[in-house]
Amino acid sequence: MKTNTTRRSFIKQSGLLAGSLTIASSPLLSACSNAMKTVDFKISLAQWSLHKTLFAGKMSHLDFAKVAKKEFGISAVEYVSQFFKDKAKDKDYINQMKQIAADHGVKSLLIMVDGEGELGDNDTAKRTQAVENHYQWIEAAQQLDCHSIRVNAAGLGTAEEVQQNAIEGLRSLSTFAKDYDINVIVENHGGYSSNGQWLNKVISTVDMNNCGTLPDFGNFCITRDENWNCLEDYDRYQGMKDIMPFAKGVSAKSHDFDKEGNEIHSDFAKMLKIVKSAGFKGYIGVEYEGEKLSEYEGIKATKALLDRTIASL
Repeated sequence: MKTNTTRRSFIKQSGLLAGSLTIASSPLLSACSNAMKTVDFKISLAQWSLHKTLFAGKMSHLDFAKVAKKEFGISAVEYVSQFFKDKAKDKDYINQMKQIAADHGVKSLLIMVDGEGELGDNDTAKRTQAVENHYQWIEAAQQLDCHSIRVNAAGLGTAEEVQQNAIEGLRSLSTFAKDYDINVIVENHGGYSSNGQWLNKVISTVDMNNCGTLPDFGNFCITRDENWNCLEDYDRYQGMKDIMPFAKGVSAKSHDFDKEGNEIHSDFAKMLKIVKSAGFKGYIGVEYEGEKLSEYEGIKATKALLDRTIASL
């Protein structure tokens, strides 16, 4: 973590402390003050925000980048493998995705990969197969000019057993991905991975520059019952602090909003201060999963909240 020079220490070190009137009007000091206030965040759109529309066949996967730009004014996207799961090796199809994004001035950031096996599987053969199943997505991500694939650190067993297995699986996959200049990033996505301390230990032990995290504001439920009610929850703000040091992207999960347009489950101002304090510079992904607003309305509400919260920082 970088230690920022405080305004007072900067003034002292620059020999500008004498003469308060001179200091107050100094262009150098004004520029420094403005620079320290700058937040280098941009907004992207996670494809899962439109999962109902896509699963219902009301939108083609190939239209996603165009919709992101034309409907929401968002110029960066995060794909979900489920919507083109049989196309990872289809280079013509991937090139078509790439061209559509380019035609609309949209940047492809990452692919969220699911359903390819558990990287923390206790069975060595199954874990190895899961690692190899992700190779095609690393190749597709490189073809799309993405920086990462998002994976899941899951498996059965004790926390310690799954942790060790996940470390081995992630290290193996990240080693393969390194030759493609692709990051392998883990989301807090249920189970042990939603325990910030557990995930912190996994990534720090893997200890590879291209293995990191995709912190999600809202995914800190560790266990659920058969009705999807959360039985064990990890503090979301502590969780963000735990895994932000390894972040190569951030997901601004949203569900419901109050009359002022604030998300009622996550304090976005508090979350973004944690993100900022970690020194993160990059894209914050809109990921709406609510039921009360339509997907289009929910995306717009989340983006509006992000816009004004970022401006306030």
